[in-house]
Amino acid sequence: MPETPASPLEFPDSPLSRIMKQPLLLGLFLPIQSGGWSPSSLPRSTSWDFDYNARLTQRAEALGFDLAFGLAQWLGKGGTGGAIRFREQSLDPFITATSLAAITQRIILISTIHVLYGAWHPLYLAKFAATIDHISNGRWGLNVVTGFVPSEARMFGSEQIDHDKRYAMAEEFIDLMKALWGASENLSCDGLHWRLIDAFVTPKPRFGRPLLVNATGSPAGIAYAAKQSDLVFITSPGGGYVDAAIAALPRHNEEIKAKAAALGREVRTIINPMIICRSTESEARAYYDSIVAAADIEAIQGFLGRRASGDAKGWKTDLGAYRAVGGNMQIVGSPTQIVERFQQLKAAGCDGVQLTFFDFAKDLEFFGEQVIPLMREAGLRI
Repeated sequence: MPETPASPLEFPDSPLSRIMKQPLLLGLFLPIQSGGWSPSSLPRSTSWDFDYNARLTQRAEALGFDLAFGLAQWLGKGGTGGAIRFREQSLDPFITATSLAAITQRIILISTIHVLYGAWHPLYLAKFAATIDHISNGRWGLNVVTGFVPSEARMFGSEQIDHDKRYAMAEEFIDLMKALWGASENLSCDGLHWRLIDAFVTPKPRFGRPLLVNATGSPAGIAYAAKQSDLVFITSPGGGYVDAAIAALPRHNEEIKAKAAALGREVRTIINPMIICRSTESEARAYYDSIVAAADIEAIQGFLGRRASGDAKGWKTDLGAYRAVGGNMQIVGSPTQIVERFQQLKAAGCDGVQLTFFDFAKDLEFFGEQVIPLMREAGLRI
């Protein structure tokens, strides 16, 4: 194998090096699927369509956000069900990020891709990734997922692969892509799952390679993250209720970072809170309650049933009213209370937050006006 390409962190002028100067990374989890994260029928502006998400991304960039993610999923007709047909409509995050790259200047765009589904080959994705890297001037990252829901694999005519084997396959996939990005000559390789014969990729990524991300909570996934990822998208091992999450996160973050350090690497962790914020705590609680009151119970049951069919190691507390609002963790309160929770997450070892909202455009604007200035005052943003 050729020498592994340098991490973008080894380039002081890379977009990744720039955002790592922030005390707490700030990301937006785009609602490129209908219903966003909340199977509730309470009226809102949130939309899966590209124009809406493009405006959100541009506004997040103007507010100083560092990252924008897109979710990848494969659902049949009706999504997870209910009157709202939760998540039936969804944009592909790979194509979406490419398009967003052309209308943004600073924010890093991350695509989630199931690298083991269908006919993906490391050569294809290495070429596509290098192309997007140039379109975005180094502002693109790959969130590698292996797929934990059996029905998704069946959509591609396959059966689900064993959990730990999926991560071993993903590691080979990424190793081959890194080899292609770093190779100065044609590359041939016989792997266990993929083969290259005189393969070559141009252009080379601008800063060694793209940003690499994965979402994980299992031992196999953490081992993969320690070796391969720059950012690790974590869930709370203590469940999604914020106090329990903050209590459980220090040990979890420490384990991930220690495994990376043992390999001579450094990783950052980022977590996904749903933000329900109003001027006062009572107003925020009333907003939360109104979302729950309009819960689409059938959609929630379909969502929970889909997750229960898989073998993911996180997301074990997806219960009723909590799931109606959504997010891996929910932070409800006034702007000051939101910032206090962010400080607790940072103290627990989290390096960033990847935010979701209920009414995205309206709630993002409120967050930008009322919360971000307080984050700066608290030393969480520069």
